[in-house]
Amino acid sequence: MKILVLGDIVGRPGRNFLSQYLQTFIEQEDISLCIANGENAAGGAGITAKTAHEIKKSGVDAITLGDHVWDQKNFENEIDQLDFISRPANLPESNPGKHHLILDRGDSRVGVFTVLGRSFMGPKVSCPFATSDRIVDDFKKQNIDQIICEIHAETTSEKESIGWHLDGRVSLVFGTHTHVPTADGRILPKGTAYQTDLGMTGPREAVLGRDIDACVGRFLDGMPRKCPVAEKDVGMQGCMIEVSNESPCSTVKYQRIELREDASS
Repeated sequence: MKILVLGDIVGRPGRNFLSQYLQTFIEQEDISLCIANGENAAGGAGITAKTAHEIKKSGVDAITLGDHVWDQKNFENEIDQLDFISRPANLPESNPGKHHLILDRGDSRVGVFTVLGRSFMGPKVSCPFATSDRIVDDFKKQNIDQIICEIHAETTSEKESIGWHLDGRVSLVFGTHTHVPTADGRILPKGTAYQTDLGMTGPREAVLGRDIDACVGRFLDGMPRKCPVAEKDVGMQGCMIEVSNESPCSTVKYQRIELREDASS
């Protein structure tokens, strides 16, 4: 079974790209399951029920979120009606929304969850390592065949540490949040695929998906200004893994993915 995982979807450009190209890519690659981080999908910050359904219609089966989970007004009242979305698992239990997803694909059951890092991140969350241990143990009791963990965090050291901590216990650990893909994707010694950051699904002629002049201006003069979502050189970044139920939570193949508008045909 092939599983495609995509980095943070940034605004309308990212959503439009998926609507145009994702389904064809899924069919060409014979992908069984597509997961994407959607925390920047609505205007570059947060998500709404409307944008979530738009993303799902484009071919994404499951949407994960990050520290911008509650940026859009009223989403806390919408999330419980969206059974294909999970919020970060180590937010306070009082937060609405699912803290993991279980997806059935033929004879396989795939468990997906996200934890927020604690280094240089805003939300006050419980330990991502302890939370991961608890969820992985719960998945094992439910006979989940493949487990996928997302670490939404600032520092590479925290992401790498989660990867090594879960090696051999999950199929994939991938990082999101920084919007810049890392070149360290590989299968770890005990069988877990790992990449520190998948990058983003959005405009690359930008600063992390935002307008270049506005972002550069902030650094030059320190004055506050809006940084709208950019529009040029749009594409999707992520990774694809192949897994087999003959070796639960052990990845057979890992491949980094990058598809851009000028190369999509």
